[in-house]
Amino acid sequence: MKRVKILNGPNLNLLGIREPHIYGTTTLDQIKTSCEENAAQLGLSVAFHQSNHEGVIVDLIQSARQDADAIIINPAGFSFTSVAVMDAIKVFEGPVLEVHISNIHARDEYHRHSKISFVATGVICGLGPYGYIAAMHAIANMK
Repeated sequence: MKRVKILNGPNLNLLGIREPHIYGTTTLDQIKTSCEENAAQLGLSVAFHQSNHEGVIVDLIQSARQDADAIIINPAGFSFTSVAVMDAIKVFEGPVLEVHISNIHARDEYHRHSKISFVATGVICGLGPYGYIAAMHAIANMK
């Protein structure tokens, strides 16, 4: 069974109330439940985390070297600012899928260029919460 660590960055704990015109009304708890249900169907085990703190995200990525075969990360605001998160991902040897609920390429200039995309195996954006499920399907089908 592949072990997947799902990481969520700053402010994603406010999904459902934060800018619903961009991110929709689905909460992070609803996304977690959906991921857990889909993981069971795909034969994956998932560990789901969220933090507003960059160092915690870095620690979770580093620990994934021992307890995960793949990472799904929605780095949120860290996408555009965090060299530390990018560098931590470089050391992880399994696939890393970057997920964004909105289409970052259709947003303002500041939200179009993710540092994490430079080191991610793949990027899924603009599919709403389904992006997490799409990422799990991709991981389940990777050798």
